[in-house]
Amino acid sequence: MGIYFKETEFKCPCCGKVSLNENLIPTLDRIRGMYGKPMYITSGYRCPEHNAEVGGKPSSAHLTGEAADISCVSDRDRFNLIYAAITSGINRIGISSKFIHIDISESLPQNVLWLYGA
Repeated sequence: MGIYFKETEFKCPCCGKVSLNENLIPTLDRIRGMYGKPMYITSGYRCPEHNAEVGGKPSSAHLTGEAADISCVSDRDRFNLIYAAITSGINRIGISSKFIHIDISESLPQNVLWLYGA
């Protein structure tokens, strides 16, 4: 358990399983401390079935418990959350109009920023 986050926030919605990389919650806690406001997890760990159901990539970091999607809908919050993530050393970030994907995978391509639905 972290300062701001509980493992239960990352449960797969279809099977209830939680399998997280040991560094994910401490990393998100650091980002949350810099961001200065609550962060709501909209997607954490995903089992293979749920990942396929939501259109996730077969190599998604959600499958290995190395990613979280954080609810974020305003431009200012989006900027501040991304700034906190980059300042905290995150170099894999996805941007949606409704969430920010924060990813700590070291096996997937590094130093990338992508848009969803573009």
